[in-house]
Amino acid sequence: MEKEYKVKLEVFEGPLDLLLYLIKRDEIDIYDIPIEHITTQYLEHIEAYRELDLDIAGEFVVMAATLIYIKSRSLLPVDQRPVEDAEEEDPRFELVRQLLEYKKFKDVAAQLGEREALQSTIFGRIPETPTDLSGERPMAEVSIFDLINAFQKVLKKTASRRSGPREIYEESLTVSDKIELVLRLTAERRGMRFTDLFTEAVSRAEIVVTFLALLELVRLKHIRVIQPEPFAEIELERIT
Repeated sequence: MEKEYKVKLEVFEGPLDLLLYLIKRDEIDIYDIPIEHITTQYLEHIEAYRELDLDIAGEFVVMAATLIYIKSRSLLPVDQRPVEDAEEEDPRFELVRQLLEYKKFKDVAAQLGEREALQSTIFGRIPETPTDLSGERPMAEVSIFDLINAFQKVLKKTASRRSGPREIYEESLTVSDKIELVLRLTAERRGMRFTDLFTEAVSRAEIVVTFLALLELVRLKHIRVIQPEPFAEIELERIT
């Protein structure tokens, strides 16, 4: 697979954001985290980052090591644990404490952001021609974790139905070609579904390159990624 350049995605979310995302997505009780399940899901996301050749901050690797350590301790029978470990508190406690503290600050930041947005409208200038927004759909913000999760589902779905050679014409795939394809498809269709990007993909490599093209267009603010409503399929819109 020819790579003309490496896509560098500006990801502001960190490992605690990813854990909170997984907990919310899987409806997990933050006070009773199933460590084996959450570790598996976390490592799958990290593997997706690596497959896409995205830069992974060191904090993500440290958190992965921490989760694996907690998982190994929880899997060890109580009678086989060292005496000092048996007397310690639940190894998940410190992780839960960090998550709760981080979530508290995130919630406060979100509330301050909402108040700032509201305040900015108080003395706003009224446009000469009011825009009719009645026909617009409510749009939920889509994070990088949502995109990675959708990408993983596409890979799994493709792998389950694929037969014959695994890679076809791999050498002809380039990110720039797929960027042109994504721009053309989103210009032709409004509210294009994320999965529609991959209906014609014949290999895992083509799916990866197409997804990298989408990430680059999102970074360049040529494409907007939205969800019309919670748990709905991700959609793409061309920004003109």
